[in-house]
Amino acid sequence: MTDLPSAPDLELRLVRYFIAVAEQRHFGRAAEALHITQPSLSRQVRRLEDQLGARLLDRTPQGTRLTEAGEVFLPRAKALLRSAAQAAAETRAAAEPSRLTVGYMANLFVTPAVRQVRRRHPDADVQVVHLAYDDVRAALLDRRVDAVVARLPFATDQLEVTVLYDEPRLLLVPLDHRLAGKESVTLDDISDEPVPQVPGADPAWSAFWRIDPRPDGRPAPGGPVIRALEDKFEFVADGRAVAIIAGLRPGQTVRPDITAIPLHGVEPSHVALATRAGEHNRLLTAFRKAAHALLRAPAEQKEELPYGS
Repeated sequence: MTDLPSAPDLELRLVRYFIAVAEQRHFGRAAEALHITQPSLSRQVRRLEDQLGARLLDRTPQGTRLTEAGEVFLPRAKALLRSAAQAAAETRAAAEPSRLTVGYMANLFVTPAVRQVRRRHPDADVQVVHLAYDDVRAALLDRRVDAVVARLPFATDQLEVTVLYDEPRLLLVPLDHRLAGKESVTLDDISDEPVPQVPGADPAWSAFWRIDPRPDGRPAPGGPVIRALEDKFEFVADGRAVAIIAGLRPGQTVRPDITAIPLHGVEPSHVALATRAGEHNRLLTAFRKAAHALLRAPAEQKEELPYGS
């Protein structure tokens, strides 16, 4: 039998209680968030301190502060809970090999591949869930999903990523814009047009969808700040910005006062399938095969609801 290093018998529940107090900086607020009484919370934290042999928190007139030992323990406590959650998720996945959750981004359609997996594995529980553009990697690593169909770029470390197909990028403009009605446009045509900005967006994602910097090295013009997809469409329709998207056929649009024009001379959008690196099972294998065989660019599909990138 392998000898394991001795360690305190920490209860994860007590670790979670400590993290709540450390983040709230107040026993009362933490107790309310945890739905337990404040005296009970105090006793549980003292139990944890006894197990560790160190005081973690000091009460002050302003609330609660971390001791030096608490400052050291807090990031390790969070890592401990994450590790425990991952261990539980991986164990459930091993015990439930007939469950698969597929994530997808707006205006990407996974239905044909999902239906094929369900037909070929009728015993399987195959679910789908919509993800925000910036949630792909986290959703996979947190095991909320097992596979994702999404547009690059996104962070790919610890993931296995393969491109399914490419989509041409298009320009959205209002119907009364000077470029509306043209068969195609280039970056030179929009050199001074403002492009929406998303605060806190991944720099690589933002650079790709704003084409920033431009090929001549100049920064893309600033544009209105948006926090939701519909805001982008509103700014475009109102004439305050143009937007670069993918996932539409030329002539399609997202609303009747906006038109989409092919944007030539730029790299296409890459739609990719992402899974956790090194993970393989019968349902993932089945979905990978179905995705590569059945998922296509909008120009190759018969009918879908446009929604933008």
